[in-house]
Amino acid sequence: MTDAVGRLASLPAVAPRLDAGWVVIGVPVALVVWLALVPLVFLLWQSFLTPQTATLPAHYTLENFRTAYLSGDNARLFFNSLRFAAGAAVLSLVVGTGLAWMNERTNTPFKTLFFALAIIPLVIPGILFTVSWIMLASPKIGLVNLALQKLFDTDAVFVNVYTMAGMIWVDGLHYSPMAFLLMTAAFRSMDPALEEQAAMSGASVPQIARRITLRLAWPAALGSLLILFVRSIESFEVPALLGLPVGIHVYTSSIYQAIHQYPSQIGLAAAYAVTLLLLTSLGIYAQSRLSSQGARFSTVTGKGFRPRTIDLGRWRYLTATIFILYFVVIVLLPFLVLAWSSLQKFYSAPSWAALSRVSLDSYRAVLAYPQFANTVWNSVVLALGSATTVMLISAVIAWIVVRTKVPGRWMLDNLASLPLVFPGLVLGLAIMVCYLYVDIGVYGTLWIMFIAYVTRFLPYGMRYNSASMLQIHKELEESAAMSGASWSMTFRRVVLPLLKPGLLAGWIYVMIVSIRELSSSILLYSPGTEVVSIMIWELWQNGQYVELSALGVMLIVALFLMVILAQLAGRRFGIAET
Repeated sequence: MTDAVGRLASLPAVAPRLDAGWVVIGVPVALVVWLALVPLVFLLWQSFLTPQTATLPAHYTLENFRTAYLSGDNARLFFNSLRFAAGAAVLSLVVGTGLAWMNERTNTPFKTLFFALAIIPLVIPGILFTVSWIMLASPKIGLVNLALQKLFDTDAVFVNVYTMAGMIWVDGLHYSPMAFLLMTAAFRSMDPALEEQAAMSGASVPQIARRITLRLAWPAALGSLLILFVRSIESFEVPALLGLPVGIHVYTSSIYQAIHQYPSQIGLAAAYAVTLLLLTSLGIYAQSRLSSQGARFSTVTGKGFRPRTIDLGRWRYLTATIFILYFVVIVLLPFLVLAWSSLQKFYSAPSWAALSRVSLDSYRAVLAYPQFANTVWNSVVLALGSATTVMLISAVIAWIVVRTKVPGRWMLDNLASLPLVFPGLVLGLAIMVCYLYVDIGVYGTLWIMFIAYVTRFLPYGMRYNSASMLQIHKELEESAAMSGASWSMTFRRVVLPLLKPGLLAGWIYVMIVSIRELSSSILLYSPGTEVVSIMIWELWQNGQYVELSALGVMLIVALFLMVILAQLAGRRFGIAET
């Protein structure tokens, strides 16, 4: 029996016999096609359908699009969505780029520590970060307002998080670590020769940064901005918690409202979702086009260089202070306000009287909830199951794309990456519509959320596995085949062990983001299938702020411990080398 590797690579005219290898290959391919295309088709179909009523059957119409795009509120909805996404993306980029420049291009002290501190906010789930800033900057209960009012002896509102500026501040600040990581990679690989020549010509540090460094880094900055824009336009937690209470609507919050009003307007939600899909698709397309032209701005060549940092002199203490303030604002204050709230019997501002009421009752209350154990179990099962499934499926797809010459393999790669254009809420809506009509027994069960998680995070698995697959030379598989190993044995005994660092890194990442996931879960959960993020959402809806804070503190600590374990695993299995 010839090996499946050779059959796939050469595609002989005679059809090969079926073996386990073809099953292992065929099942993931079929799953990718189903997961990526079928929900999209059902979503588009539903956008042209009106719901069945007691007097009229369901029928095809353009009414959903007329309501979505020709109503008086459409222009405001579109403008709000773009303003929110663009503002949050720009804020994230400015903050992240400044921190990355200070960390990579200057002699700021304690840079290794600051790098670790700067990425900690990515561990905090979006809903908890938003809730913490409500407690900090709400006009009524916000600690910042209360402190300033007491300081200046006035009732004036100094900061208000329930505004468009507040929404941009919270969302942009939360994802500034993403911009920091993206720009750190650009600054780290940049040849400092031009900066050194400018310094020798008498240019000041601000001039070098503005006229040399940032100009060389602008393609990376623009690409990062597009990524951040796509991420912001699909944000759900901030618009839902900060925008809806004061009537500031964006597409994600409008989709949520359309689904949860009575009667449910699924067709209208699908029409809104089509716009959101177009916006994210355009952003991702523009980013990919920019990446393909990046060679025009290359500064790393075959000539070796030794990265040098700019000596800031006494100003380096200012940059270190900026890092400390950033950590306080983005991590310490949000976590401390949640911790303080979790120790109260009811939410109240810090005071000597409130200090006397400190207790662990909220933690005991959360642990005693009848659904708590089941909720944690659901989250763990979904995280472990989706991470394992995503990495195994994407490993096979990455092998096909990288290793074979199968015609159309680029299409398979694009299909596996297609869920990137699905905002979480839109993906949840598409899967909900799909399995309402395709009755295979998953609707209303944990399985439908598992399908959503696998679909949503499949592109991330592809990125990890494709990068690792490119580092494995094909001759290792050819040697196994010449020794008589079948494709399935070669893949199991040779490829997967060599992919272990990338597999483990991707598995840990997908598991962490699965536990945090809210936007695609909010439309799919049902009684008995709640996960931790849904429990936090319901506690907020019920006004149980101290219980929410207690659960949030426990979740943040658990996720932080997972990140530490991931770093230890990275040192043990060599993840950093992938």
